[in-house]
Amino acid sequence: MKVIIVGSTHAGTNAALQILRDHPETDVTIYERHTTVSFLSCGISLFLDGQVKHLEDMFYSSPEALVEAGAKVLTRRNVIKIDSETKSLEIVDMDTGDVSTDTYDKLIMATGSTVTVPPIFGIDEEKVLMCKNYDQAIAIDKAAKGNKRIAIIGAGYIGTELAESYARTGHDVQLIQSRDIILNHYVDKEFSDHVVSILEDHGVKVMLNSRVTSFTGDDNGQLVIESTNGDFTADLAVVCTGFVPNTELLRGQVDMDRHGAIIINDYVQASNPDIFACGDASVVNFNPTGKPAYTPLATNAVRQGMLAGINIFGNIQKYMGTQATSAMQIFGRTLASTGLTIDHALRAGIDADQVTFQGTWRPDYMPSTDDLTINLVYNRENRRVLGAQFLSQHEVAQSANAISIAIQNRNTIDDLAFIDMLFNPNFDAPFNYLNIVAQMAVEKETKRGNNHPRLTAGMDEDSENV
Repeated sequence: MKVIIVGSTHAGTNAALQILRDHPETDVTIYERHTTVSFLSCGISLFLDGQVKHLEDMFYSSPEALVEAGAKVLTRRNVIKIDSETKSLEIVDMDTGDVSTDTYDKLIMATGSTVTVPPIFGIDEEKVLMCKNYDQAIAIDKAAKGNKRIAIIGAGYIGTELAESYARTGHDVQLIQSRDIILNHYVDKEFSDHVVSILEDHGVKVMLNSRVTSFTGDDNGQLVIESTNGDFTADLAVVCTGFVPNTELLRGQVDMDRHGAIIINDYVQASNPDIFACGDASVVNFNPTGKPAYTPLATNAVRQGMLAGINIFGNIQKYMGTQATSAMQIFGRTLASTGLTIDHALRAGIDADQVTFQGTWRPDYMPSTDDLTINLVYNRENRRVLGAQFLSQHEVAQSANAISIAIQNRNTIDDLAFIDMLFNPNFDAPFNYLNIVAQMAVEKETKRGNNHPRLTAGMDEDSENV
């Protein structure tokens, strides 16, 4: 079988390695526009504030390693056309300009995404940079060394992490967000307000409800940033306004969602059975709603890439879907989330509610402990767990993983309230805090008269017997 993989960050690299582990006789060709593969863009902020000394450490594979595994790796090659009917590609050598063609039996689209470039006047100003790939990270690091005041446009994960990194390195940081909430894909307004306070306590100026409308340079060499909430000046701006999938090559040839992400089935297969899509180029199957969603996360990419490598040989292993579980460190605190926030659940038309646990992660009689806040979101109708957010100075990211499993397995608040978890005062209370927050949800529903379904069924049976 001849397999062509277009793109080799997380998804493409893992697809190639999986294929060559299982079927080393396969003819695998990788086309990549850059000279590098498998760059962990989530590590950019760690490099910028010095926690990671060498950006090159953010690669977990290389063209040489993929060649050694058995792949043919062609870097600095830009695929300019794909014809799914003839199963052919046109490729341009970015160094020589030569154009060649190639054919495939199976195609894996792992083309990833690019930073959303908003239609802002002056977006191409020299002092306005993007943040996504290795080359951009190098440019940002170099530019920041000679500039004191940095504006971050967009307060998703990358923007918020960059704001922390630059604050740690002595920069004056402005974080400009068009909404009244930051990290809006992952946390609700209450948690957002907590994080904003933490950022502001460490010198970051957070401007909410401020949509940037233009960038211009002034006579003093400053960058003037015009917004709907006034004008700001900075020495440098970094745009982190989300991502769009790189799927133009297949537009009109496979089914896509409104973002342009390729729609996949349970085997990460596009509507064309000889094309598989993974990572930021495709949708995910989002378990809390049971619907496709565009969720560009490295976790999704590595799993989908491996599944593409497995399933090009047949419908072997189903894609389990995702809860979009994620976490970040913010000035010594762990912020973690999984599944739906209450606002997203209600917007999805779900009869949802939430409870909030505010306590400590282990008993107060221990020599030390830390405050812990949990928001647990659940479906009132079927009582299934839908999502959770965590914030603590203690490392609680693995608890988000535990809730992710509960959502994946369609567990209810009643299940979570009594599920077996260890007890040791070094780690938690007799009931783990996940048990406790679920018990709070059960109690809330009981007070509303929405009893445990088994209890309600028993009452109905007794009534019939009488």
